[in-house]
Amino acid sequence: MPTSNNTDLCLWQPTKTQRESSLLWHFLIKIQRHYDKKICDYTSLHRWSIKHPELFWRALWHWAGIKGHLGNKGLIDDYGPTQARWFEDSKLNFAENLLPQNHPEQTAIISCIEDDSDYGERQLTYAQLYQQVSLCSQYLLGKGIKPGDRVASLLPNVPETIVAMLATITIGAIWTSTSPDFGSESVIERFSQTSPKILFVSDAYRYKGQWHSQEEKIDHIRHALTSIEETVVLTFTHKPISRHKKLKTWQEILSRFSAKNIDFQTFAFNAPVLILYSSGTTGKPKCIVHRAGGILLQHIKEHRLHCDIKPGDTVFYYTNCGWMMWNWLVSALASGATLMLYDGHPLYPDANVLWHYAEQHHCSLFGCSAKYLLALEKAGFEAKKKHKLDKLKMICSTGSVLPPESFDYIYTSIKNDICLASISGGSDICSCFVLGNIISPVYRGQTQGPGLAMQVQVFNDRGEMVQQEKGELVCLNRLPCQPLEFWADEKHQRYHKTYFSQFPNVWMQGDWIEQTAEHGFILYGRSDATLNPGGIRIGTAEIYRHVDSLDEVFESVVVAQEYKNDCRLILFVQLNGDLKLNPALENTIRSNIKKHCSRHHVPALILQVDDIPHTRSGKIVELAIREIIHGRRVKNTAALANPESLQHIKHVFYAQRSNDPSPSQLMTHQ
Repeated sequence: MPTSNNTDLCLWQPTKTQRESSLLWHFLIKIQRHYDKKICDYTSLHRWSIKHPELFWRALWHWAGIKGHLGNKGLIDDYGPTQARWFEDSKLNFAENLLPQNHPEQTAIISCIEDDSDYGERQLTYAQLYQQVSLCSQYLLGKGIKPGDRVASLLPNVPETIVAMLATITIGAIWTSTSPDFGSESVIERFSQTSPKILFVSDAYRYKGQWHSQEEKIDHIRHALTSIEETVVLTFTHKPISRHKKLKTWQEILSRFSAKNIDFQTFAFNAPVLILYSSGTTGKPKCIVHRAGGILLQHIKEHRLHCDIKPGDTVFYYTNCGWMMWNWLVSALASGATLMLYDGHPLYPDANVLWHYAEQHHCSLFGCSAKYLLALEKAGFEAKKKHKLDKLKMICSTGSVLPPESFDYIYTSIKNDICLASISGGSDICSCFVLGNIISPVYRGQTQGPGLAMQVQVFNDRGEMVQQEKGELVCLNRLPCQPLEFWADEKHQRYHKTYFSQFPNVWMQGDWIEQTAEHGFILYGRSDATLNPGGIRIGTAEIYRHVDSLDEVFESVVVAQEYKNDCRLILFVQLNGDLKLNPALENTIRSNIKKHCSRHHVPALILQVDDIPHTRSGKIVELAIREIIHGRRVKNTAALANPESLQHIKHVFYAQRSNDPSPSQLMTHQ
């Protein structure tokens, strides 16, 4: 049955000038002239791209001027979906394409660390970036690093991290990184699976006005990871480091060499280039191996065609180096953009910090999480009154569902002439399934549409294609950006189970979604976290939208508890300040949910907690809470940014049993 969220309101339309000056329009005209005169808008271009995927990817390669050799082979799909290969006889060097030499004096990177006057803001031109990559790659070659070896990073979001990444990929080694705020056990759990030979770390990272030392963590990690042959430390705090023979400083390794022209060797299109990790909240993190050519093509497609990133544009995404969006941001170098890096808290010392940064450097694309935008909205922050954002043409939001009310807020309080792209994908493909584009309208509460050459559909539980009805996000065609493999996954068994076990030969992403009459999509959250009271499937985002909008509520999380041969909804709320949950507020919450959703959405229990558990990338972990309330052990609390919050939730949940209408139905205490 079609849902109604008042999402058919058009909030933005590109002008004729905006549309026809975009890279997407230029590409569309090229395809129209060469292949199909009927192509006149995004929908018809997308339709052509999924009908002729090989033509699309080849046209993109040539139009984008990718450096490398594009061979004759297209898609080989003879051995099942997990072993599909694109362009097997093609060769390229991923890093060479991110180090263009046609504008050496242009700024490649602007870097800022949260309110630190000692470190300050730094800039690197493309020529300087090239020189530093040359030095670092010479160091890696000198240490015997060869194609296929792994190099790991525990660095903040600073230029040196990009230098180390590009140096690694330049020589055909595989880059893998995580964020300094990860605990030592989380880092060990990831890197112990991929066995890196070199580890780049920083002695500290900055957050909320303080430097946080990593000294003990580094020692623990180095002793636990026997594969590491040398650790390179980037120093921020000016404290002396150990003179252990296997520990060197960043300055020390680069000072040994002189910059020279990089000898870019070419590698197979399907050669491994990156290893990303799943959140690991339900078990050991999956090590997702990405292929060089697939990620390069996909990122160039998204940057130039979907985000209209042109040479000289300034691109910002608030991210850390443990999130796929960091890799996505770095790849914008291939489009000649200037990257804006920021490391620290996005609201410290106040909500102006990132918008001042964006104004100062004429940001053209601003990327952030939906939670960040909701925090701005609750604080009543109005960027348009405080900052000149004349160059800003696109805002991207991801990480969780962006509710319709946040669309209203952005157009009212940030900028009215903006393409707002609510994007969704994952580490699985290191990119997006659904996202925005600069030539189509933006409708309230909707992401604009599927990515080009991606046959995204919605399936119901029976595997039937549906429209204007909630279901599973699936992709029916093979993608160059599909993972090469999971690391050490014998016979691709875990890979197949993760994506292809639900619907034969069809990729299922695990997102609960609905396709609209406007060819866009409404997102409802993770499908493995959907709720099913009385047999009615409910996306968690539907409830969060009408709970988190209340002034009293800072954040909430809802899960389903098995109860009396059915399930009931348990809502945990974190309130603002010193507020306490009382019957009046409970009634307000229930009334708001019932009014805007249905009686099926109304929780049976509402409980106040001090904190809501999140992954390191800021995503709420409904599944871990679901395990707690059923008396089951959470397999991997090290994956959480705040694991102590689970213990508090456990205490609060079981403490309420004496008032429960049927305590015998609750599972045994863990």
